[in-house]
Order: sequence, then structure tokens, then C-alpha cells
Amino acid sequence: MSEVLRRVGRAIGCLWRPSTYLRWVYLLLGAALVLAFILVSSGLGALISGLGLPKVANSILWVLFGLLPAVVLGLLPAVREVEGIAVESLLAVRFEERPLGPSRTWAQRRRTTLWFCLHLLSGGVVGIVSTIVFGVGAVWLAAPFRFPGSHEIVPGWSYDIRGDWTDLWMPVAALGGLALLFYLSAAVGALLAYLAPRVLGPTAAERIELLEQQTATLAERNRLARELHDSVGHALSLVTIQAAAARRVLASDPEFAETALAAMETSARAALADLDHVLGLLRDDRRPGARTAPQATLGGLDRLVEATRAGGITVEVERSGQLEQLPAAVSREAYRIVQEGLTNAIRHAGRPAGELAVQLSICLDASGLRLAVSNPVTGKSDHSGGGRGLAGIRERVAVLRGTVDAGPITRPDGPGWQLAVSLPVSVTRG
Repeated sequence: MSEVLRRVGRAIGCLWRPSTYLRWVYLLLGAALVLAFILVSSGLGALISGLGLPKVANSILWVLFGLLPAVVLGLLPAVREVEGIAVESLLAVRFEERPLGPSRTWAQRRRTTLWFCLHLLSGGVVGIVSTIVFGVGAVWLAAPFRFPGSHEIVPGWSYDIRGDWTDLWMPVAALGGLALLFYLSAAVGALLAYLAPRVLGPTAAERIELLEQQTATLAERNRLARELHDSVGHALSLVTIQAAAARRVLASDPEFAETALAAMETSARAALADLDHVLGLLRDDRRPGARTAPQATLGGLDRLVEATRAGGITVEVERSGQLEQLPAAVSREAYRIVQEGLTNAIRHAGRPAGELAVQLSICLDASGLRLAVSNPVTGKSDHSGGGRGLAGIRERVAVLRGTVDAGPITRPDGPGWQLAVSLPVSVTRG
């Protein structure tokens, strides 16, 4: 019994939901278009009738002229966009592609035409029912309150109105017809809402293409985020170390303080250049004359090391192999890996800049490119593997199909930390 009452309650509640009337409005839009097409078809039909064609030919032409406007409009690219807005607003449908764009392929145009015809057909049926319910219902509501006598309630049917309680069935029937109209609109609207994503929305192939585009966009954003983190983060770390070193020796060693301040200026300018370059990529700046600063490669390793040393940090570099023969893409990624390795050493070593010694090793041979950055640490070190920098290094190395090994090591001078990267690349012979 309780289940029956719940169902009755849901059925009655349908008449109180705004979605029921929004769906009715959507269907009335289709009915209005059907009326416009009927007027156009009638005008063309009158022209056809004057040609003296056989009845069969006249009937065929009437059907063609009735369907032709719907088909032509459905093939227009903008119809998909307009229908998408109406469906989202009135049928409360959410498409995977938001906002729903115009038809770009013939497959989309065919599906849009099918949807447009469904809209017209369902809207035409609901429009006819609405006209009957509102036209006849208005008469039936007023009928019991008119003077007694015989009155034509609907065309072709007369009813003897008595003017008493026996005529109360007429307004009840009118209200029942109105309720049935909105139940019909809710049911048809629910069916259209179910079909809309399948007809107007993207197909399986289009979903895959859309997903690939989104994946490419996310990958590009991640790459740009890594560039910002590595370049700007490294520069800020250097500026912090250099500023602290300059402050400590400002009175006792003005010459070193001046060198540290000059290095801070150089690091800040480099960071601003990198930031401007990445922001230009984010804005997709293709204007003539727009700056496209080249990305750093291992060819700029000396500048990177000297900027790090300017903060009072000892950097020992050991390199072997002809690094200039590396492919440009590998050289760029390797530079960023070294840069982030030095940044992590500065940031997490837990030692003052003057007491920090970093070992950097770069080796290129037949087995590939090997990078190693190691530094001593203290108990105050926060050199964990959960930061964004190490995660960015792993992403870079994964693209190049290399390996990463980062963790604590034992050095001759005590505990330390090492980042080791191996990239299986082949060199370019000049």
C-alpha cells in the first residue's frame, strides 16, 4: 500500500516540477516551427495545384515540400548549436561537449537533421493536443455557469446544459485533460532528454577524438607547469641563497656581497625571461614579432653552474662525452633535470650555502646519457621524494624511456642524497 501511495505521490508531484513545464515549452517551440512549415507548404501547394498535375503527383510534391524545409534547416551547421542550447536549458541535458558546437562533419549534420525532425514531430503532436485541451477546456470550464439550454460544447456536438451540479463533470474533465497534457509533455520530454545525448552528442569516435584533444591539452599544461617549476623555482632558490649569503658578509666582505647581488640580478632576469616565454605559450601568442625565447640546453650548463656558485655553493662538475651531439629535445630535458637536481640540493640539504658542496656528473657514451647530482645532508634535511620537482623529473624521464633513482646515500663526508638519471639515447654524428 505504501509503495502505491509513493507512486501516486510521484505522479502528482510531476505536475509541480518546473521541468515538466520547461519540457512543454520546448515541445511548443517545435509546434511553432511545424506551423511555419505548414504555412510555407500551403503556399507552395496552392502553386502546385494550379499546374494541373495528377493527384498522385500533387500528393508527392506536398509531402516533399513539407519535409524539405526541415531537412534543409537540419543540415545547417548552426542548428546543432541552437538545439544544444535549447536542450540544455529546457530539457536539462548535459552534453560531454560543452558548449555543443555547430555541425562540423556530415555525420553530425545527419544526426542533427534526425533530431530536428524528432523535435518537429513530437512538438507537432503536443501542439495539436495543447490546442484541443486549451480550446475545448476553456469552453468546458465556463459551461456550467452559462444559462441553461442547448449549447454547442465542441464543433458538431451539442449538450443540454442544466445549470446545476450535474454539469460539474465538465470543468473536472477540462482540468483532467490539462493534467494529461502535462503528463504527456513530461513523458515525451523525458524520452527526448534520453535520446538527446545519443543523437546530438558526440559518437564513440568523436568521444575518442575529444578525449585525445583533452589529453594533449593536459599534457601540454603539465609540460608548461614543469617548465615554470624548474626554471622559476630554481631562480628563486638561488636568489634566496644569494641574498642570505650577501646579508651575512655585507660588512665583512663587500666584494663578495656585490658579486652575490649581481648573481641575484642575473638569476631574476633569467627567471623573468623563462616566465615570459611560458606565459606566451599559455596565451598561444602567435602575433607577428612575438618573442619566442629558445629553451635552455646542456650548452648553457656552464652558466647554470656559475649562477649556482655565485651563492657561495661549491659545485664540482665531472663531464665526459660529446654532449653537443645530443638531440635537441634530449639536451633540453637533461638541462631541466640538472637544474631541478641543483635546486633540490640547495633547498633540502639543510646546510648553509658556504658549507654546501654539490657533485654533478654528466656522462655520454654508447650506453646513453647518465646524470647524477649528489649532496651532503644533515638531520634537518627535508629531502623527501614527494615534491613536485622529483615528480616532474620522473615525468620527463618517462617520456624519454629512461630510469630515475633518487634516495639517500653514504658519502665519505657523511650521509647524503643522490639523484641518478639514465637516458637510453643515441648521439647525433655531425
